[in-house]
Amino acid sequence: IRRRPVPDREILPPPGRIRSGPSIPSSHNRSFQLASPLILTPGWVISTFLIVSVIFIPLGVISLFASQDVCCFSFSFDLYDNDCIPAPARTNKVACIQGAAPKSCNRTLTVTKRMKKQPIYVYYQLENFYQNHRRYVKSRSDSQLTSPKFENQISACKPEDDATGGKPIVPCGLIAWSMFNDTYTLSRNNTPLAVNKKGIVWKSDKEHKFGNRVFPKNFQKGNLTGGATLNPDIPLSEQEDLIVWMRTAALPTFRKLYGKIETDLENGDTIHVTLQKKKLVLSTTSWLGGKNYFLGIAYLTVGGFYFFLALAFTIMYLVKPRLGDPSYLSWNRNPGGR
Repeated sequence: IRRRPVPDREILPPPGRIRSGPSIPSSHNRSFQLASPLILTPGWVISTFLIVSVIFIPLGVISLFASQDVCCFSFSFDLYDNDCIPAPARTNKVACIQGAAPKSCNRTLTVTKRMKKQPIYVYYQLENFYQNHRRYVKSRSDSQLTSPKFENQISACKPEDDATGGKPIVPCGLIAWSMFNDTYTLSRNNTPLAVNKKGIVWKSDKEHKFGNRVFPKNFQKGNLTGGATLNPDIPLSEQEDLIVWMRTAALPTFRKLYGKIETDLENGDTIHVTLQKKKLVLSTTSWLGGKNYFLGIAYLTVGGFYFFLALAFTIMYLVKPRLGDPSYLSWNRNPGGR
């Protein structure tokens, strides 16, 4: 009887007997060795905190200096002020406001700092106007704004969806219906001061969200008249006041761009303004935008916090250093256990 040859493989020891010699790691152990975690030594942690602080602190200082360089003047006007109410009607201001008399108010402003970085942007500011209300935000038809073939898509625009006779309103919805309708007339030292109302919208809004072949139809011809009216002979893409207003604000107090003054204002200039109850803001800009200290303060706060952590970890490491050698960890040892 011929004996079958024994295959060339390792013969397992009998049960209960421990095999001596170096152990061969399994595939699982090999994978664990390749994916060994990063050891966060004090040097790594302190260096990371220092790098973050070195980056964020200079950015915060630069942002604060950029915001400080912006000239911004804010002026509040109220029709209920005595200066805006004729003397005979000051005993009953509400009746005067609700009456048919003109509601304009003339006020005088004085520029206290030279505004030399033209253009100077003119904003109007509203308070307690909740453009972020869910029903208000949904009351619009984006498809109707882009193409005349979608002018009948007004199902989302209720209650300002159609006019008398069932004709669709273009643009429809509560947002367009309540469009800001105040006007400002400015003069400097008794000389008219021009306000350019072109180029005040986002390029993406003008080119992609409002069609150049869509014209207002039946606007402000419903049962109730809301805000401003629109010229039916000008396409929506050219009516920039509407485009600015249709970009809804997230908070109840907000500013929207009204126009641009394309000349410098000198210190001591007297500005005469005719307007209704609103807040008027004159502001220059920097490479960072308007006056806003939040970004600079945020950078300084984060950078300072990380610098404090780096300093604290350095002191702890010097006073009470961490004992131990990471080379003795299991995933850093050789397969043979050495």
